[in-house]
This record gives sequence, structure tokens and C-alpha cells, in this order.
Amino acid sequence: MKLIANGRVWIDSADGAFLGYGRIELLEKIGQLGSIRQAALEMKISYKQAWELIEQMNNRNEKPLIVSKRGGKGGGSALLTPEGKQLIALFNSFNKEFQTFLVDQTQKLSTLLASV
Repeated sequence: MKLIANGRVWIDSADGAFLGYGRIELLEKIGQLGSIRQAALEMKISYKQAWELIEQMNNRNEKPLIVSKRGGKGGGSALLTPEGKQLIALFNSFNKEFQTFLVDQTQKLSTLLASV
């Protein structure tokens, strides 16, 4: 029997969930597309849900991660701030290290089980 160490990375604040895979994907898509609406469509979530996630992240951080400009004739826009970019990079680095840890632990587990 092969056992695999598994887990997921997320970061909480004192007020609740702060960053996880879905929120990081939302930040990345807004950074790429410049639009909360377009990011929500690509992720198959409602605009309202995307907006609420952004508000939570912005309110739980000292500086906003996304700044938005209201729509109008030309439509609105959303911008990933430098702080948002830094947190994406930090989360991705943390996740990469965590995945390496899981691989190492799986190897240790396999070695241990082979000797039992």
C-alpha cells in the first residue's frame, strides 16, 4: 500500500480566512485581466462573491491588494497593487516549500513502511 502525505496551504488572519488557493487565483486573474467581472467569469463565481472576497482581503491587510475604479461609459477597472503582487509571490513560495515538505514526508513514510 502506498501512502502519500497530503495537505493544503492557507493563511488566516485574526478575523478569519485571508489567503488560499481560490483567493490567490482571483488575485492573479484580476492582475491579468484588469477586471473583477472578467476574473469572476473565468473562475465561474459570481461578481458579488468575487467582490466580497476582495473586500475581505483588503480589510484584513494593512494596505489594499486590489484597487478598483467604478464603471461608466468605458467600464470599470481593477488593479493588483504591489502589496497584492508581493502576497501572491509569498504564497506561491510558501506553497512550493510546503509541497517539497510533503514529498519529503511521503518518502520518509515509504521508507518507514518498507522496514515494518
